This record gives sequence, structure tokens and C-alpha cells, in this order.
Amino acid sequence: MDKPNAPLPPEPQSPQRRAPTGAVDTHVHMLAGPDEFALWPGRVENPAPGPTLDGWLALLDEQMDMLGIARAVLVHSIFYGTDNGVTVEALRRLGSRVRGVGLLKDEATESQIDEFAGWGMDAVRLNYVHGGVLSWEGARAMAPALAARGMHIQMLCHLDQHMEDIANDVRALPCPVVFDHVAWPSSGMSPHGRGVDTLCALLSEGHAYVKLSGLYRLCDAPYTDADVLVAKLIAANPEACLWGSDWPHIMLNGAQMPQAADLLDAFDRLVPTDAMRRGILCDNPLKLYHF
Repeated sequence: MDKPNAPLPPEPQSPQRRAPTGAVDTHVHMLAGPDEFALWPGRVENPAPGPTLDGWLALLDEQMDMLGIARAVLVHSIFYGTDNGVTVEALRRLGSRVRGVGLLKDEATESQIDEFAGWGMDAVRLNYVHGGVLSWEGARAMAPALAARGMHIQMLCHLDQHMEDIANDVRALPCPVVFDHVAWPSSGMSPHGRGVDTLCALLSEGHAYVKLSGLYRLCDAPYTDADVLVAKLIAANPEACLWGSDWPHIMLNGAQMPQAADLLDAFDRLVPTDAMRRGILCDNPLKLYHF
């Protein structure tokens, strides 16, 4: 059965306020043309037809320029399975202004992790929401090798289903865990829902980071339904917060295609000071990623 094509992202618009000099978008995906890199047979959709890798790189440049973003973190897409090739090639072409988050299997060896780090990867991604090739047990076993290389674990989970179960493990790990997409609460955006206080504790204790990203997957623009939850996460520890656009917004699964400028504006309205805004957009990612 043919798989559907993801839509192209919209033409970028200007946010109400451009990001400060040196800002980092900590969550974007890189795609390519259909004949450039092999797609994973288990994917649920195809990349939007048309652009080659060079075309997607040009679209990312346009997006970053419009928002005022200087650097980006390329998160490998499950479209390509465990073959990190498209992300590795994009890291090579974009150079020092990007870093990567990729996929490794449970049984990854020390030499494979060394090679992974040499590609420009700063984290391995574990996906509890869509599935994948790395288990929580595998990530825990890999954590000492990651920590020895200054790397970390990035995790997509359901805040209300998983956070309380893994919190003590997170506290015991030698490397931090970065939770994608405000830890994706599946039961709604309540700031008092199950797992929220546990995540806030992990942030305040310095064991975890959270990406203030993916709001469009949880509520509709202008994303005010997420305001109280996002504000609570920021208040827990602004030095443990990151921002990402999740461009080019693949696997929408019924969500409205967002405009990245609106996502940046939604973040801006919750940050009380310019110093905190700069901290989240610039300083925090520079501490975590090896730009």
C-alpha cells in the first residue's frame, strides 16, 4: 500500500520579535529526495515530494534567517530508520552551525558510539511514542559511554504515562535526559496532570532538560492552551529549558500545520525577561551541544 506524503512546510514568516543573536533551534529534522537516501520500510508516511537534500537545506536556511536563528540541532527522522546517513550528510554540509541527535540500537558498541560522536552527534534518541530501536534498558546501559563523551539521551515519551516510572532512573543516570515536546502529555495540557510535578522536580534538580517544542501537536494556534504548563516548566528551572521549532513538521497525524514564527511568539509571551529569553534560546543549548 502506498504511503501518504507529508506536506511541505509553509513559507516562513517573521515573528513578532526575532530571536537574539546566536539563538539555537534545538529540534529540526532533515529530509532528502526519494532517490538520495533509503527510506525505512516501517515509516508511516513519505517526505514531501520535490526537494532534494540541497533543497531542504535551502529551506532550512530560509527558515532560520527569517526567525533570526544562528544554529540548529538536527534530529534524525524515523523516516530513515537506523541509517543516520541523511542527517550525517546534512551535518557535514552545514558544518559548525549544526549538531546532531541520531539513532543507535540497544547493542551499540563503544566503537559505534565513537563513530556516532565523530559524525557530530551529541545525543541518542529514544522514542516511547512512535517506537524505535532503542529501549529504556538499552539507553540506561549506554549512558556511561555517552557521559564519557559529553553526550546525552533525548527522549520522546508521554509525560502522564511514563515520567513517574522512569524518574528515579533518570536521577541515577550519569548523563542528562532531554525530554522532547514538553514531554508530550497525552491526557491534555493541564499543569496539574500526572507526571508534571515529577518532571519539574527533575528539571529543578538538574537531571533533565525539556524542549519547549511541538506545542502544535498538542493544541491549536496560538497555543494558549499550553501557556500554563509551559510557564510552569520554565519556572521550575529556566536553565533546563530549550526551544525548538520541530521544522519541517512531519507526521502531523491530524495536527494543524504550524507557522514556526507563531511557535516562537508563543514562547516569547511566556518569558518574563530578555535575560531569560536569551538564556533559553542561546546559553542553555550552548552548554549542552558541542557547537
